[in-house]
Amino acid sequence: MSESLTRQLKVTKQAVRGKGVVVAQNCAAAEVGASILRKGGNAIDAAVATGLAIGTVEPWMSGIGGVGFMTIWSAKEKRAWTIDYGPISARKLDVSNYKIVGPGPANPFAWPDIVNMNNEVGYHSIAVPGQVAGVAKALERFGTLKWQDVIAPAVKLAERGMELDWYMQVMLVRGAEHLEKFPASKAAYLCDNGRVPSPDWKDNQRFIKLGNLGETYRRLAAGGPEEFYRGSLARDIAADLQAGGSAISVDDLGAYEARVVDPLSFEHHGVTINVAGGLTAGPTLKRSLELVGERTKGKGAPGEEFFTAVAEGMHKAYVERLTTLGDKPTNSCTTHFCAADSEGNMVALTQTLMSLFGSAVMLPRTGITMNNGMLWFDPEPNKPNSIAAAKRPLCNICPVVVVKDGQPWFCIGASGGRRIVPAVSQLALMLIDRGMDVEAAFHQPRIDISGVGPIRVNRDLPDAVSGTAPGAFGGAMHRRIAIVVGPGAQPHVGGGDRQVAESCRRVAATSRAARACVGVGSLVVGRVAVSKAQCGERRTGGG
Repeated sequence: MSESLTRQLKVTKQAVRGKGVVVAQNCAAAEVGASILRKGGNAIDAAVATGLAIGTVEPWMSGIGGVGFMTIWSAKEKRAWTIDYGPISARKLDVSNYKIVGPGPANPFAWPDIVNMNNEVGYHSIAVPGQVAGVAKALERFGTLKWQDVIAPAVKLAERGMELDWYMQVMLVRGAEHLEKFPASKAAYLCDNGRVPSPDWKDNQRFIKLGNLGETYRRLAAGGPEEFYRGSLARDIAADLQAGGSAISVDDLGAYEARVVDPLSFEHHGVTINVAGGLTAGPTLKRSLELVGERTKGKGAPGEEFFTAVAEGMHKAYVERLTTLGDKPTNSCTTHFCAADSEGNMVALTQTLMSLFGSAVMLPRTGITMNNGMLWFDPEPNKPNSIAAAKRPLCNICPVVVVKDGQPWFCIGASGGRRIVPAVSQLALMLIDRGMDVEAAFHQPRIDISGVGPIRVNRDLPDAVSGTAPGAFGGAMHRRIAIVVGPGAQPHVGGGDRQVAESCRRVAATSRAARACVGVGSLVVGRVAVSKAQCGERRTGGG
């Protein structure tokens, strides 16, 4: 068996404990959430503020032109809920625009070739965005603050613009091929005469204006969430979409509703796992944990038996998923973050534009970078997940809240397409079945099995592991994860984007009563992340 192992940079991040915790992929966005906790808001308020803000600082990952799901533990109701604000196709969608022209897969998403890449790039790839509706529904149903309070920090960040740093440049280089096809995208993101922007020779701080996004956020703040779907902003969004050839109309926007639904809840070795169900990856997570049985139980760091059980269970669960649901692998750019407060509320929230910069379309009137949600549909006809009008696609999002003895224990989630479930399941099993603390579990090497292709194993795992899991092992990798665990003392903010070798910095204390929470920032180890770290920079991230 051939060996293919990437170079790694080992990074250790200390757990952060406090009354309230916000953990996000970007420190500026996490600080927004922490500031909401300091002002007396709860975890839902903090998560909404973070979700609105992070799209202004990492627009290649998510934003108000995207979609998502969140799982919430309501301390008041002593139960979990899921908010579904996933994509939906236009009601007058013309399926003929997604004609298969080659056998594929010639793109990184493993679908057949589609005419003009219409399901991946450009206006035909856009689905109705649910981000604003989803966070607004969460705030209305579970929050304590007003819309204007939670969106205010995002308004300031949008007006300021996106800070130019090395990681932003990497993302722009990766996305330039498609961004340059659309005038507004090119003007904003390739703003140095059509080239990727760069700092001056003194490395002075520079901010990139994201078109009219600042004005759009001001309109959202003044008009509320309804402005996005039924106001003048909705009309501007629809006008730009239809001018570019999209089938999405102002009626599609007006008809969109986020849904508060029961989560998929199931028992595993004495705890209750709550996860988004339906068309998410929640059912696959449930099935994979059913299949591991008792084989993952033990004390401390996992060994051969643990990883064999995970690999075999995940392999079978994905075979069932691919056979019955029609999902195929994707390389996604997604954001996950967690929030917890002193009252016992917890939020695991995953939002996304799907691919890097989504559709690559920035709408001229509004500065909104739009999703490419049509990529989540199977372009082959007569399958459960085939492209159709007014339809929701299958996705890999998997936000989890775990409850023990009637109390929230931890929340967890990840980004990374089909690699989400393997990462979430292993971390959950390390905490539940192995009794590991959050720091030990987070830094424990893992395997990746995503249903197709080789199994990938971290090179730090014992040689015996690579010889037991079904399939061939390839490159080493960790996936980006965010975890929140109780109990603790002071509110803290964690971010996976800066100062990766040190613990997330502390923020001021809140007046809320003491409760334990531990936050761990995002982390990626692998070929891309190592190359970034080798440049001597300060961010973890990745696609």
